[in-house]
Amino acid sequence: MARTSLVVIALLVLVSGASAQNLDAVIRDVEAAYGRLNDLKAEFSQSSFNKSLGQTIQAEGVVYLKKGGKLRWEYTAPTAQEIVSDGKTLWVYTPQLNQVNTSTAPEALAGPAGSFLAGLGKLREHFEVRFLNPAQPKDGDGNWLLDLRPKQPLPTLARLILALEPRELLVRKAVVYDQFENTVTMRFTKVTVNGGLPDRLFTFVPPKGAATVPFK
Repeated sequence: MARTSLVVIALLVLVSGASAQNLDAVIRDVEAAYGRLNDLKAEFSQSSFNKSLGQTIQAEGVVYLKKGGKLRWEYTAPTAQEIVSDGKTLWVYTPQLNQVNTSTAPEALAGPAGSFLAGLGKLREHFEVRFLNPAQPKDGDGNWLLDLRPKQPLPTLARLILALEPRELLVRKAVVYDQFENTVTMRFTKVTVNGGLPDRLFTFVPPKGAATVPFK
């Protein structure tokens, strides 16, 4: 599962206001909070596991998201890379290669599978939702654990598990499964919500001398 598969996650990170005590209440609070969410910024750490290779790759960086399929992933480790979309065009810049790959932004970016800003606002409409363990709906840290199955699965998103802080429903952790049971596990910190991120943050101008190569 490459970094670019995270375009399909395009993710998440804060919902607010909840004193939920059951699944319906958790879902209701998540939907209400995401309905008010316009943009977010967060630091993330990521662990990508390839099942067939038995290989795990660690990464970290900063993510910016905005409604309308706008996203910006800035990886700082293990190597620098930027994944940017204004909702219409997708750019993937790899400084080490001095190369920019471009394509039309996948339709999924603007939809529930690609943007939690949209998808979690209509949780039951787009996902089958249950507690990961109905007999014990919280983890050892007291976070709600939701198991989401998209009603229209994509190759890169077959299942999603979220750990939600119980009081404010802050997403502490997300685990994404693809159809081959590869996983991307992400943890989020230093979250800023509705900070008024400018649209110019979600466009990309290739650096001088960088090669621009269309995705095949």
